[in-house]
Amino acid sequence: MSAEKFDGATIKLKLLAHPDWSLSDDESSISRKFVFSNFSEAFGFMTRSALAAEKLNHHPDWRNVYKTVDVLLTTHDAGGLTELDFKLADKMNAIASATAGKS
Repeated sequence: MSAEKFDGATIKLKLLAHPDWSLSDDESSISRKFVFSNFSEAFGFMTRSALAAEKLNHHPDWRNVYKTVDVLLTTHDAGGLTELDFKLADKMNAIASATAGKS
């Protein structure tokens, strides 16, 4: 089942609950930079996030350099943002909170 693309007003409402995430200029994606204490924390975050993404069947565009993980979320099939992006953002936020300082 395909996810339905959100309109601009819905995206702005969703972002109110995701203040650490930034909206792209074309409103087709959200992004966030996660910074951890070291590489092990960053990699642990990515591992747990990958498992969450697989359960949602929704996968992030991301990049890792040492202790930093840059994440971009969009639903390619829908051509923009959907509920899946915000669900994964919620899961990643929770994982990051649980990961920080536990290396």
